[in-house]
Parts: sequence; C-alpha cells; structure tokens
Amino acid sequence: MVTEFPTAHVDLGALSPAIALSSLDGRYRGVVAPLVDWFSEAAVNRARLFVEIEWLIWLTDQEVLDGAPVLSMAEKSYLRGLVGTFGADEITTLSETEAKTKHDVKAVEYLLKSALEVAPEVLGGAEGQALPKLKEMVHIFCTSEDINNLTYAILLKQGVGRVWLPAARALQTQITDLAQENAQVPMLAHTHGQPATPTTLGHELAVFAWRMNRQLKRVEAQEYLGKINGATGDFAAHTVAVPGADWSALSRGFVEDRLGLTWNPLTTQIESHDYQAELYATVTHFNRIAHNLATDIWTYISLRYFAQDLAAQGSTGSSTMPHKINPIRFENAEANLEISSGLFEVLEQTLVTTRMQRDLTDSTTQRNIGTAFGHSLLAIDNLRRGLAGLKVDAAVMAADLDDNWEVLGEAVQQTMRVAGIAGIPGMDNPYERLKELTRGHKVDGARMREFISGLGLPPEQTARLQALTPATYTGLAAELVDYLK
Repeated sequence: MVTEFPTAHVDLGALSPAIALSSLDGRYRGVVAPLVDWFSEAAVNRARLFVEIEWLIWLTDQEVLDGAPVLSMAEKSYLRGLVGTFGADEITTLSETEAKTKHDVKAVEYLLKSALEVAPEVLGGAEGQALPKLKEMVHIFCTSEDINNLTYAILLKQGVGRVWLPAARALQTQITDLAQENAQVPMLAHTHGQPATPTTLGHELAVFAWRMNRQLKRVEAQEYLGKINGATGDFAAHTVAVPGADWSALSRGFVEDRLGLTWNPLTTQIESHDYQAELYATVTHFNRIAHNLATDIWTYISLRYFAQDLAAQGSTGSSTMPHKINPIRFENAEANLEISSGLFEVLEQTLVTTRMQRDLTDSTTQRNIGTAFGHSLLAIDNLRRGLAGLKVDAAVMAADLDDNWEVLGEAVQQTMRVAGIAGIPGMDNPYERLKELTRGHKVDGARMREFISGLGLPPEQTARLQALTPATYTGLAAELVDYLK
C-alpha cells in the first residue's frame, strides 16, 4: 500500500524568514555570497541608480540644457552618496514602488526624484537648492534599456573582475604551483585508458594550468560595451529637443570617460549583447577545462596516485563503508560546472537575438547571470579545496610504472628506425617486431633488456636503451613545466 505524503503539512514556502529555493542561496550561500553584491536584484537596482545619477551629473557638467543649474561639489557628493548608502531601506522602498509602477527602472527614477526633493533639507543652508529643480532631468533622453545595458556592463565588469576572475586565477595559480612541485615525479600515462608513454605528474597538471591561463587572459582583456542613444538607437528625440548638441560625442564621452566602458555607436533600442556572449563563451570554455581537470583528478584518485586528506576534504566518507573517502569535491565541481556551462550557453545563445528593434527576452535572461557565475564560483571553490586535500603517492605511481615495461616499446622502435635510416642492417620492421613482443603481453625489465640486446644496434644506442626504465622514459616532461613561468 502506498503511503501518500500528508496533505496537511507546513507550507515551507510561506515561512518567515524566507527559505531559499536555490541551493546557491541556501546550502552554498557562504561560497557565493560575494556575487550578491554584483548580480542580485538589489545590486542591479543600485547600479541603475548609479547610472541615472551619473547621467544627470554628466548633462549638467556639459551644460547641455539651457537653464539647468551647474551642480556644486556638495550637491554632486550628495547624489553620489545615495549609491554608497544604498541598502535595506532603499530596497524596501523600491519594492513598494515597483508594486505600483509595475516597472523596475521607473521605480529607481522615482527614488532618485524623491532624493532630489529632500536635498535642501538634508544639506541645509544654500546647498542643495538646485537639486529639486533637476527632477525633470532625471532619466531625460533615456529609454529603460539605456540604463539597463550600462548597468549590466558595469556589474559584469566589477563582478567578474572583483569576484569570479580572482577565484579562477587563484585556481590556475594553485595548479601551476602543484605542477612545478611535481615536475619531476614520473607517472604512467594512459591514452584510451591504456598504459602509454610515461610523463610526469607536473607535466599533466601544467597542461591544465596553461589551458586555463589562455582563457583567463581573454577574460582579462574583455571589452564591456555600452550605449545611451534613445528608443531605437538614433538619438531621434535628442536631436529634436536639443538640435545644437553633439549627441554622439556626449554619448561616447559618458560611456567611456565617465563610466569606463567601451562605446557601441550602432545599436537598436538594446545594446546587442555580443560582448556578453563572448564573455560567457570564454567562461564556459574555462569551465570545460576545469571539468576536464576534475574528471582526471577523480580518475587519478581511483588509481591511488593521490591519497586524500580527510580533514582537508571536509568529508566523512561513505555513510555505510567507513574505509572510504569519497572524492566529493571533484564530483561537486563536475556537477556545478555542467550547470554553469549550460546556463552560460543559454545566455550567449539568447542574448544575441532580439525581435527587430526590441523585445524583453534579454531582460528575463540576464536575471540569471549571477546564477551562472555562482555555480562556476562554487565549482572553483570545490576544486581548490579538493586539490588542497590531495597527497601525491609517488610510490604507487612508481609501482605502476615498474609493472608496465612494455611502454618502452615505442622508444625501442623509434631508435631502430633511426638506426635503419643510418644504414645499420637488421633494423627491418621495427613496429611489427615490437608489437609481437609487447601487444597483449606483460613484459618485465629483464625481458625488455634481453630483447634490446639481441637487436644488433650500435653499442651506444644499445646502452642508452638498456639504461632506460619506465620511470626515466619521460622525455622533456619536467622541462616543459617551465613554460608556466
């Protein structure tokens, strides 16, 4: 008989304080909290307020509108201070206002207008008297997307630069350090899951560090584009209302000189979001490399090349098998990197398309930017903690190498080819001869040396091959790690 879940139960969605629906805001809040300052709804509204204020100040500084007052330093400081003190009260006010306006940018506009009205009282004396007169200049010549596109560009530049990029760079540096520390530690390689030409642990880690570094350089060089050009991107209302102004120059100056972004001169009502797609593609590429690292480390743990430090991993292991320390940090990273990459791929595919001059699909989509970065940041944190809890077991790797002497077959074959080209007789069919010796057979050191001694190679080449072991057959692996410097 099936026991149904009770229909009479506490509605967890109605509890106060509210219970998080997303794991990022619940279980993993401590890791991703730094992103809240840049990608939350409140952060978006604070940045909107910043853009509205700076546009207002910019227009007065440029003396674009006849009759508009020139603001004093105290009045500018008052306006800019609204961004610095933006907090719980403003968040509540905006929520209440938006419930009436049904428009988020309009709510920010009203918040700023209210602050202008009370400015004389707050500043006292002669200061602030000009600010109430600027109410009709708030949001002038702007569509909501003029504010929003600049808002997201600012938040992405700051959030990526201050939070995600330092974390990703720290992971890349940690891998670089591990690579350099283990540059000389020989390790059996596996191609197609089979024993292959040996390498070093440091070399294999260096490959990941090198790959990550290329993507992080792309993120560091990323442009963040912005526009402020009206309802369909052609300054139509601007040139009618104030025909004497150089609106292209004013727009470019505001975007580049005041906000520190890259001006996009050709847009519809929306900034085209191509730079966002480029950024998300690069972060996704980084995620995929990190995912590859996670799966390889997981495999090396299963081969016992790494031992795990229980305390460092923060794991109690299996719930039923007390001998186990599960590689949960790398499994958690895998899952979060997949979620993050999936979200970023949706963002980059959706944001580059709009119906004719404007639709609102981008507005909804961009609300998930923080979630995508959150899962990536969580994965990075797990990878860093997981790597910090690993101990290299060189003895296990050495034993594995010693159990696979057949991997020297490649070195013997190539030496025979070189000797044959040089005219040494008896070097015919080296590949087939090594295949007969090694394919499907276990070969120990004694058998390999016996085979080498009977090849008829010149003494110098014979001695070089006789001295070779799987542990020393690593080529330039250790030296190549130096390219990370």
